[in-house]
Amino acid sequence: MMKLMMTLFMIITFLILVLTLILNVISKKSFSDREKSSPFECGFDPKSSSRLPFSLHFFLIAIIFLVFDVEITILFPMIISMKMSNMFWYLFLNFFFIMILILGILHEWNEGSLNWK
Repeated sequence: MMKLMMTLFMIITFLILVLTLILNVISKKSFSDREKSSPFECGFDPKSSSRLPFSLHFFLIAIIFLVFDVEITILFPMIISMKMSNMFWYLFLNFFFIMILILGILHEWNEGSLNWK
């Protein structure tokens, strides 16, 4: 019974894979541009500007957000470990970790990275 179910699962998975590939080939855009399909060489006029305006300050804020977001996700396992550890060490480690977060945000604030101009 288990062998039959596994075989059926593999057949269905294979059929879904083949169907997805066929639909991908059928539904793709089929226009070609001579300029885009030719190799790039010096002297060609570009179709559009390759440089788009980008706010470097927005990029900096996004990186700061990612760093602090990852640090906050590290706090979640500490909640679970509270049951298995000594309360003093749990509070000490959490206080130390939160102080690192606060010092980091204060540093960014003093540098002026968080001021949107």
